[in-house]
Amino acid sequence: MAREILSETPKSRRWEDVDPVVTKAMSRVRSKNTGPEMTVRRLVHSMGYRFRLHRKDLPGTPDLVFPGRRKVIFVNGCFWHGHDAPECRRARTPKSRKEFWTAKVARNKTRDARSSDALETAGWGILTVWECETAALQDRNKLAETLRRFLG
Repeated sequence: MAREILSETPKSRRWEDVDPVVTKAMSRVRSKNTGPEMTVRRLVHSMGYRFRLHRKDLPGTPDLVFPGRRKVIFVNGCFWHGHDAPECRRARTPKSRKEFWTAKVARNKTRDARSSDALETAGWGILTVWECETAALQDRNKLAETLRRFLG
């Protein structure tokens, strides 16, 4: 439904009703080198593992790639990728334009599942680290153990 609405709406009119402050804030959201991603990268590197970044030839362009181990790590933002954990407070749906954001996150989740399926079919191991898992120091110890178990 959202795709139909977008296809019927001229590009020049799609964002007319969005507050310019919100538009500016959203334009600064990065897809690479985010805070949570940098936390995971520093942690993995300090554990002695070496990796490649953002391999475009793999489905979903994983954040960290360990070619010799055939393993990948995705560092997902809780809001953008629809983290379903009940304890996660970062994945709330905004109050404004609720239909748009619900559809957007649903498309992201579908795309993530498709990428994961393709990687698993190709023989890659996958770990998804959520933004909320990188936040607190006590969580980092748990995260380090999860990473160590995953990478072997």
